[in-house]
Amino acid sequence: MLAAMSLRWTILAPLYDRMSRKSEAAGMGAMRESLLAEASGRALEIGGGTGVNLRYYEGVDSLVVTEPEPAMLRRLHDRVHRQAPQAEVVQAPAEDLPFEDASFDTVVSTLVLCGVDQERSLGEVRRVLRPGGRLFFLEHVRSDDPGLARLQDRMNPLNRFLVGCECNRETLAAIEAAGFTISRVERTTMPEAPKFVRPAILGTAVAAG
Repeated sequence: MLAAMSLRWTILAPLYDRMSRKSEAAGMGAMRESLLAEASGRALEIGGGTGVNLRYYEGVDSLVVTEPEPAMLRRLHDRVHRQAPQAEVVQAPAEDLPFEDASFDTVVSTLVLCGVDQERSLGEVRRVLRPGGRLFFLEHVRSDDPGLARLQDRMNPLNRFLVGCECNRETLAAIEAAGFTISRVERTTMPEAPKFVRPAILGTAVAAG
């Protein structure tokens, strides 16, 4: 399974920024900027990909970005060098973060919780956040519309095979179940995305004390 994931990203990594360019220009970039405007303190981003969020970290004291896939890491390192040379890059999966308990003020997850073990990953995020620390999230999720949700269920096996992501997850409930209190959430849509992956949530959750 791990070999299959690495092969998938070896193929997709060179195309990732090009494939998402239209969506970023149509509103995803603005969503990222809005989401990260209040990020502060010692910050960790999980699943940093090619580093699309780097330009939006303006209020943090320090930044660590994790990414497990070698093909994405090469592009992430290049972008860090160009846009955020003060950031630290660590190769690690969201399910096994190599950091001490309560060592971050902020954790950021954008389009990550669809493709990882949610329970383990959110447990790790909760562990590394200090009590009262904040999780900033932007994730596509299962639709509240029954008809669209059924379409997501039908398309999910293909989506999982092609890009390794689940398009029908109840991510907000998973965040709450992991020990977070939702302080802000906006139900929105991913621009220029296929209908079945369009429903999304953007918001902030606070780690329990």
